Amino acid sequence: MLARKDIAGQHDVMTIEETQMAKETNAAPRKRRKFLVVVDGTPECEVAIQFASRRAKHTKGGVVLLTVLEPGGFEHWAGVEKVMKEEARQEAEKIVHGHAAHVNEVAGIVPELVIREGKKTEIIADLLKEDPAISILVLGAGTSKEGPGPLVQMVAGGADAGFSIPVTVVPGTLTDEEIHDLA
Repeated sequence: MLARKDIAGQHDVMTIEETQMAKETNAAPRKRRKFLVVVDGTPECEVAIQFASRRAKHTKGGVVLLTVLEPGGFEHWAGVEKVMKEEARQEAEKIVHGHAAHVNEVAGIVPELVIREGKKTEIIADLLKEDPAISILVLGAGTSKEGPGPLVQMVAGGADAGFSIPVTVVPGTLTDEEIHDLA
């Protein structure tokens, strides 16, 4: 196998078949696409992770698990804010590592883990600019009477409200068997 670098400077690996095809067609090899899932601890997030893992496995892609630590509102109490941020980061790491193990179990993939502070929509937009291999955002639709969730509502709000990549919205009520059949 030969190593290659993508636009973001990350190493990827070409299979022997890809190398041979590239030589025969003088074409650049396809980059490995990544599925981005926002990890927020909701049941529908777990459905989105399951769907993205299966799709990545079937398309030889990757999975990026993003956790966003949103501002807590304690900025005027610096000591309290620092402790709360550290506790939130530790909890986020614990949750995202648990989901990473699940991705590995389902798809045999070691996902990329990203934990950032800020507003979800801004963090997602920044991450998409930084990593051009992320090509699909997978969201789980909430099942409560409050609606499908803020990110799904934003994406459904029209062209101006969305992101620069396709978005797959997975119904939060899907079972593992249904996801297996779909993905």
